[in-house]
Amino acid sequence: MGAAQEQTIRTLIPARIDRMPWSRFHTRMVAALGVAWVLDGMEITIASAVGDVLRAPETLGLTSTEVGFAATVYLLGQVTGALVFGRLSDRLGRRKLFIFTLGVYLVANGLTALSFDYWWLLLFRFIAGTGIGGEYSAIHSAIDELIPARYRGRIDLAVSGTYWLGAMIGTASTFILLNPDLLPVNVGWRLGLLIGPLLGLAIWGLRRHLPESPRWLVMHGREQEAERAIREIEEHVLESGKELPPVDERKTLEIRPHGTVRYRDVIRVVFKDYPKRSALGATLMISQSFLYNAIFFTYVLVLSNFYGVSASDASKYLFLFALGNLLGPLLLGPLFDIVGRKPMISSTYILSGLLLALTGWLFKEGVLTATTQTLLWAVIFFVASAAASSGYLTVSELFPLEIRALAIAVFFAIAQTFGSLGPTVFGALIGDQAHPEPTRLFYGYLFAAAMMVAAGIITIFLGVKAERASLEDLTPPLSQVGS
Repeated sequence: MGAAQEQTIRTLIPARIDRMPWSRFHTRMVAALGVAWVLDGMEITIASAVGDVLRAPETLGLTSTEVGFAATVYLLGQVTGALVFGRLSDRLGRRKLFIFTLGVYLVANGLTALSFDYWWLLLFRFIAGTGIGGEYSAIHSAIDELIPARYRGRIDLAVSGTYWLGAMIGTASTFILLNPDLLPVNVGWRLGLLIGPLLGLAIWGLRRHLPESPRWLVMHGREQEAERAIREIEEHVLESGKELPPVDERKTLEIRPHGTVRYRDVIRVVFKDYPKRSALGATLMISQSFLYNAIFFTYVLVLSNFYGVSASDASKYLFLFALGNLLGPLLLGPLFDIVGRKPMISSTYILSGLLLALTGWLFKEGVLTATTQTLLWAVIFFVASAAASSGYLTVSELFPLEIRALAIAVFFAIAQTFGSLGPTVFGALIGDQAHPEPTRLFYGYLFAAAMMVAAGIITIFLGVKAERASLEDLTPPLSQVGS
C-alpha cells in the first residue's frame, strides 16, 4: 500500500451524527453556543438605545452622524474578526475559537463602558466587534457539524434568533438604566454595557465542556480523537433515554487529509467550483445586513427625532420590535426543514421587502405614530428575522467542511462591509433633531426593501434544496477521496 493509501481513513462519523435523535446533549450544546447571541443582542440593544443619550453634553456630546459611525466601526471590527478568526477556526478547530472569541468579546465590552471620550469608544467597539465576528464563524460551523441533518435548519435559525432574546433583556434593562429619575445620565449607559461581561462568565463554563466537532477532527486526520468525541456524544444520547438507530454503512466516507487549505484553494472552491452558491450567499448576506444595520442601529434616533420619544421611553418600543424578531425564527424555523429552503428563503425575503416599502411610504405620508410604526416594524422583522438567519444557514451548509468557517467569514465580511454603511447613511438621512426630514429616510427604506426583494427572486433561481440532507451529500469535503 502506498503512502497516499496508508493515509486514507474510512469513517461513518457524519452518518453517526445525522442518525441521532434529539437529546439533552443537543439542548445543552445549543444553550452553550446560542447564549452568545443572547449576550450580543443584549449589548447591541443597549448600545443602540444609548445612542441618543450619548448626544447629551453631560455624556460624550456626540452628533447623530457620530453615533451612526460608532456603530459602523463596531461592524468593521466584526469583519476583521470574522476573517482572522474564521481562518483560525478551520485550522485550529471550532472549540478553541468559540472559547477564545467569547473572551475577546466580553473583555472589550467591559472596556467600552469605561470610555471617557469618542476615540476610546471607537477603539473598544472595534475590538468587541472582532470577537463577535469570530463567534459567528466558529459557532455556526460547530452547530451545523454537530446537529443531525433533519434538525439543522430550525436549530440554526433558532440560535441566530436568540439574539433577540438578548435584545429584549437589554431593552428591559434600559428602561431602568436610561431613566434619569433613577440614575445619572452619565452612569446608566455605562452600567448597561457591563451587564454582558458579567453574564458571560456562566457561558465560559458551559462551553469548556463541549467536545470538538468530530467531523472537523476526522477531516484533519485526527481519527482517534474524532472517535472519542463521537462516542462521548453517543453516550450522552443514551443517558437521555434515547435509542441510537443503526448506521447506514452505505454512508461510509473515504478521507485523505491533506493539511491546511491554501488560500488559492479557497478562491477556487468559492469562485470556480461553486459560483452560483457564492452569488446566492453574497446576495442573501448583503441584503439582510444592510436592512438590519440601517434600521436597527438608528431605531432610537427615528423614535426620538420624528416622534419625540425619550431614550428611556424608547425601550418600551424596542421590546415589541425585539419580540417580533425573536418569534420569527422560532415559529417559522421548522418550515425551513419541512417545506424546504428555497420556498421559505425566497418568500421571507420578498415579503419582508414589500412590507418595508409599504411601511416606509406610510411613514413618509405622516400617518404613523410611534406605536403604529413599531407595530409595523415588528411584523416586518418577524419575517425578516427568519430571512436573515437563513442567510447564515445558507453560507454555512453549502461549502466544504475544510473551509466552512472561512466561507462564513468571507460572506459575513462582504455583507458587513456593505451593511456597515447603513448606520452612517441612515444617520445622515435622519439629520438633526431640529429638522427631521421623512422623505429622505423613505428613500433609504425603499432601497433596503428593493435589496431584500431582489435577494428573494435570486433565491428562486439559485437556491439549493438542502433540507434534511447531510452536509457531505450537499458538498463533499475536500479531503474526501474522489471529490
